[in-house]
Amino acid sequence: MNILVTNNPLVVAQFNGDFSVEHLDASFLDVLIRVRGHVHSGRRLLTHPLSGSVKPNETPYKSVLVSGLCGETDEQSVRIIEEGIIAVRKFPPRDIPKHCLPDLQAVDLSLIGSALG
Repeated sequence: MNILVTNNPLVVAQFNGDFSVEHLDASFLDVLIRVRGHVHSGRRLLTHPLSGSVKPNETPYKSVLVSGLCGETDEQSVRIIEEGIIAVRKFPPRDIPKHCLPDLQAVDLSLIGSALG
């Protein structure tokens, strides 16, 4: 079964039931690290970890879909998630005003929703 890994409560509300949703109370980087664990355990990336034109330090929210267990480690998925983690670490953290969070949740929901479409 595919797993949707997210730290976005809007994504949980929208897709819980359609997918196995793994909700993390964690940072953008932590979501990617969790996805990396799934990839190393034999799942493939079904959506790109850096989708959209929103820089990782411009939003705290990220949602990524991974496949059900495939057995073998998918080298392309490993490369993509590792490069994504490296890219996120290059951006200095920013304080995002709380009043912006609902809009940023909506952006992440829109990005993952269009991919799942």
